[in-house]
Amino acid sequence: MDLLRHLRHFVVVARELHFGRAAEALGMAQPPLSQSIQRLERELAVELFDRSRRQVGLTTAGRLLLGEAEELLAGESRLRHLMRQVQEGTLGVFRAGVLPETPAVTLRALLDRLAASAPGLDVDLHELTSAEQVRMLAERRLDAGLVHHPVQADGLRFGPPVDVPVGVLLPRASPLARPREVALGDLAGLDLVAAPRVTAPGWYDHLLDGCRRHGFLPARVRPARNPEFVFGLLLAGGAVALEPQSLARREPRIAWRPIAGAPLVRRTSAAWPDRAAHPAAVMFGQLAAEVLAAQEPAPPAVVVPSERPWPVLFDATHD
Repeated sequence: MDLLRHLRHFVVVARELHFGRAAEALGMAQPPLSQSIQRLERELAVELFDRSRRQVGLTTAGRLLLGEAEELLAGESRLRHLMRQVQEGTLGVFRAGVLPETPAVTLRALLDRLAASAPGLDVDLHELTSAEQVRMLAERRLDAGLVHHPVQADGLRFGPPVDVPVGVLLPRASPLARPREVALGDLAGLDLVAAPRVTAPGWYDHLLDGCRRHGFLPARVRPARNPEFVFGLLLAGGAVALEPQSLARREPRIAWRPIAGAPLVRRTSAAWPDRAAHPAAVMFGQLAAEVLAAQEPAPPAVVVPSERPWPVLFDATHD
């Protein structure tokens, strides 16, 4: 027996104390409504309505059941509402990855936007490299993340990408910092400070390929994860880094100069599994793109259809 359906019928009749009006309120014929009440009475082995008089009245059992039924139906409504919120991605736990170099202001803006859009969502953030996020997404230990492209992995969908120009980081005292822009070929013979390849293999390979094609063959590549370590290597002399402008804002002794012709951009987007994705993943991807685009000047974000693989190269001058 569909107990909840029969209880809903009972509550309406109990409030109206008239089968005809109750049937009209429920949008059903009176005979099926009467049958529903009779079945409920048989199931509970009590009489719920006193039908001995011209006006229908509640029996003692009916009065007791009315309060319990209203509470039970209200609980069912709350339960359905909660499950609907979970299904829509506005309630529950959402495990998200962010890149280690994400500025505090960007992280705060993203968390604020998520809280405003889904106040019931418990966002569990993890500081992870692109490669770590790709692996954890594949293992379903992460619901979504922010990654640097190119990403060579199957089974992922991507949110709107944000392209940020890459420029040269170097000491302000360096002669190369005097011009308003620097050609990659002018960096020949210097070391390149970059995040280890293991952190984002696609981006690492693309960066070195772009350097070679534009006349910069680093004397050596010096790995550095922490921004403070990057700055220390640059201030020691003989090295440069190729990063977005936001990184230079953390150290007043470091200058950022655009690369002549703007040949390199760094593409970042959200990523999540393409099967059984968390309901909040698409929202996270859109909000992340909006926050990233607002934090640093970048070309307009373009949504790439998720069923197509990302392009391998993001060289702005590449045909």
